Formats: sequence, structure tokens, C-alpha cells
Amino acid sequence: MNARTDTAVLQPAAHHLSNRHLDALEEETIFILREVAAAFERPTLLFSGGKDSLVMLKCAEKAFGAGRIPYPLLMIDTGHNFREVTDFRDLRAKELGAELIVRSVEDSMARGTVRLAHPGESRNVHQSVTLLEAIEELRFDALIGGARRDEEKARAKERIFSHRDSFGQWAPKAQRPELWTLFNTRLAPGEHFRVFPISNWTELDVWQYIDRENIALPSLYYAHERQVVERRGLLVPVTPLTPAKDGETVETRTVRFRTVGDITCTCPVESPAASAADIVVETLAAEVSERGATRMDDKTSEASMEKRKKDGYF
Repeated sequence: MNARTDTAVLQPAAHHLSNRHLDALEEETIFILREVAAAFERPTLLFSGGKDSLVMLKCAEKAFGAGRIPYPLLMIDTGHNFREVTDFRDLRAKELGAELIVRSVEDSMARGTVRLAHPGESRNVHQSVTLLEAIEELRFDALIGGARRDEEKARAKERIFSHRDSFGQWAPKAQRPELWTLFNTRLAPGEHFRVFPISNWTELDVWQYIDRENIALPSLYYAHERQVVERRGLLVPVTPLTPAKDGETVETRTVRFRTVGDITCTCPVESPAASAADIVVETLAAEVSERGATRMDDKTSEASMEKRKKDGYF
């Protein structure tokens, strides 16, 4: 058998193996989403319009069917989100016939429960207050989120079903083991769970699944021209919220966002990738984690992020 024939025989097998891996992750996620629906009275799915929550929403659609997702979608809006993302969030929720609940950090600021140190301070960390207020208001007992263990070290300590006490706080040493896919769902009054159905996925898995399922995403995830400045090893987008500083050189570069969040702390990376397949190839070669390469507020220690999570940050 010649070399060309060998290649032709091997390629379908490799493709089948890749699909089998994604099938297993999808099956686990669907199982967890259904488990939440069965085990809790008032669950909600956190939905930002970002790629991870869109993957989770695709799995929820497969688990229950369009128009039949048994829990509302919840977004905590800092007021500093990219318009392309919030518009896409609204469109996708409408397409699925899902209930979308939005609670705003700005409302918490008006109530006096959030106070900024200065007007330009990032509101990202303050989402914890608004989230806990929404949990109390709407009496949610389980919040489904798209966090993955490969994002950073503090998130790697989470269980899939991660317990929070009546103050919304996380005790990493008090988490129960999850052997044989048996999840702890026991709650005392006022407590809740954070549930992470794509916890075992990686950034590469997410992009391979987006490519396979042809999942539509906000345009920011793909290559586009944008004005940026270089700052502390990151490309900072030049916007009214993040203007160039004295002495910085504004450049127009072809970039994409690996993650989308609060404008004040989310940075793009230089990239020509115009499709999910292109991004799969880029991700295979990436040497820096998704959040490490793109989040200004994640230039902190593992202990700092863990403290934020203990205080209620998702």
C-alpha cells in the first residue's frame, strides 16, 4: 500500500476519534443540564452571549428542545459590555423562545450596594454583588455557568456541582468528591449551587464543537480591524471607556477576541482567523491561556482570584 493510500485510510479514523471525544463531552453536558432541571426548584442558566454560554445553550437546546428549556437565562450586565455581544444575546434568546432576565450593576450602584473607588474603575469584580442580589430576589437555588477548569487555577478547584452557603460564599475545602458521576444536590435554606456543565471542556474543545455544530457567534470572535494600544503586554482596545494614554501609539490591527466581557478589562489578540476552523488551528498552537492573554483583571495571583470567588464571583 503506497503512502497516499495510507493517508486516505487514516484521515477518516482520526476525524471519527475527534467526533467521539466531542460526543462524550456533549453527552456529559446534556446529562448535567437535565440533572439540574430534575434536582432543583428554581435553577437558571447564566447567559452572556459569549462562546462558552452559547455552547452550553446549544447543549440545552439538544437536551430539551427549542422553546422548552425549563429554566430562565440570566445575565449580570456591567453596563460596559460590547454592544455586539448584548445584541446577539437578545437575538439568540428570542430565537430559542427562552426567558431572558437581565440585572445590572448600574442598578446596584443606584441602590448604593456597589460603590466604585473612582468613575473609571472596572465594574467586573462588582458583578458579585448584583449576582447575589438577583439570587436573593428571584430565589434561585442553582446557577448554571460556562466556566471551564482550564481557564485558571482557582476555577480548577471547583466541583461540577459547587456548593455556596447562605451568604453566597464558596469554601473550596468543603466541597464533596464527585465519584461515579454522583453529584451532591443537598441544600439548606438560603444556600445554592453553582453548576459547571462544561467544566471538563477545554478552549480547543469549545472551538471544535462550535465548528462542528456551526454555532453562530458575535462577530468580535473573528478577525476584524480595530484600533488598539500596547499596554503591559496586552493589546488594549481604544474605546471611550478605554482611551489611549499620553505617550501611547494608537495602531489599527487585525484582531479577534478569545473571550468577551467587560470592555474595561477585555483585550483582543492579533489574529487573521476568520472562521471557527481557523481558530481551532490557532488554539492548537497557543502557548498562553485564554484569560491570561486577554484579561487585564486576571493579571493577579491565584489567591486573589480565589478570594473573589469566595466572595461570590462566578
